[in-house]
Amino acid sequence: MSNLSKIALIKEMIDSAESSLRGAKQLLSEFTGNGDSGSIRSNLSRSASKLGAMVGEEGKIIEGVFDGKSMIGSDKKEYPIPANYASKSKLVPGDVMKLTVGGDGGFTYKQIGPVERKRVVGPLTSEDGQYKVIAAGKAYKVLLASVTFYRAEPGDEVVLLVPAMGDSEWGAIDNVIPKIQAEIDAEEKIIEESKKTANRVNLEEEDSFVISEDSDKKEEKPKKKNGRKKKEEKEE
Repeated sequence: MSNLSKIALIKEMIDSAESSLRGAKQLLSEFTGNGDSGSIRSNLSRSASKLGAMVGEEGKIIEGVFDGKSMIGSDKKEYPIPANYASKSKLVPGDVMKLTVGGDGGFTYKQIGPVERKRVVGPLTSEDGQYKVIAAGKAYKVLLASVTFYRAEPGDEVVLLVPAMGDSEWGAIDNVIPKIQAEIDAEEKIIEESKKTANRVNLEEEDSFVISEDSDKKEEKPKKKNGRKKKEEKEE
């Protein structure tokens, strides 16, 4: 094995170990009630505190950071974001938001600073009324509105958007691969592999038959021509 191959293998092993460690930490936090959720929220709060607030012609404007369900404002207050809006906009924790509070008390949200995203894929599960997607060694919470919007069911494969950097408790559903379709794809893959195996076996059997046939031909000995000898004996 070349040095480059060894390095690639080591990196893959490290990524796998880190993914398993994250999953183990989360499971432990769910049992003990402790974990990284507090630190995740603290990081989001610190990011929000660097933003601003002002009063404009349209009303009071407050900037903040989306935490998966709500907006943490620069004033450290929590502002509810409609689940339907968060789902359709595919908001991801860490996205910078702008809230405009109108004179009539109405709230208008706008995404002004989306964080870098990455996609992960895993099955949808449900536990105690909370939907989660198990992906990349972690259980990400997802909004009920997103599950309803995509008509997803436990067992479906879900394509999830999560922050590319840092940790997160939540993810945004980007797409859903229904369980039935996933099963069909898996079955088709198995059938295709079976066909390849059968074709390979048939080719091996044909090659074996050709070799055996050639061997039989080589083993055949030519018959001696005894006609002349018999004729000579008759003449005597």
